[in-house]
Amino acid sequence: MIPELLNNPVLASGLIAWALGQFLKLPISRLVDKRWDWRVMFTTGGMPSSHSSLITATTLAIGLFEGFNTPLFALGLAVSMIIVYDAAGVRRQAGMHARMINRLVEELFPGQTFDRNRLKEVLGHSPLEVIAGVLLGLFTALTVWAAAQ
Repeated sequence: MIPELLNNPVLASGLIAWALGQFLKLPISRLVDKRWDWRVMFTTGGMPSSHSSLITATTLAIGLFEGFNTPLFALGLAVSMIIVYDAAGVRRQAGMHARMINRLVEELFPGQTFDRNRLKEVLGHSPLEVIAGVLLGLFTALTVWAAAQ
């Protein structure tokens, strides 16, 4: 079943870009934080945006393999724009709000443990993380397309 899925170059482009994005979070996190944190491979947020790499690679692969003048490419582009905007905009703002709410709870109730009630603060991406994800997606789709030629 897996080899059949990989015979679909559009799907392969998206999955490879997503997997690379998730994997790259580990060494990048190590460089920044000076420690290994394996959890970054299984969480949202971080460098690069794997959401952005997945949708960008899929959309470009649709254009490369099926044509840029197709309704499917138009749909892919529209969905890409929403996902990339959401990653850097709405989800990032939600994470910033969670950070402030957590801080308020800590200040209002000092010394109490609210760990199980803490809101998740890393939800979205910085613009740089999104750009890195988009570039990774473009590179992945172009590489899959070149390999198929």
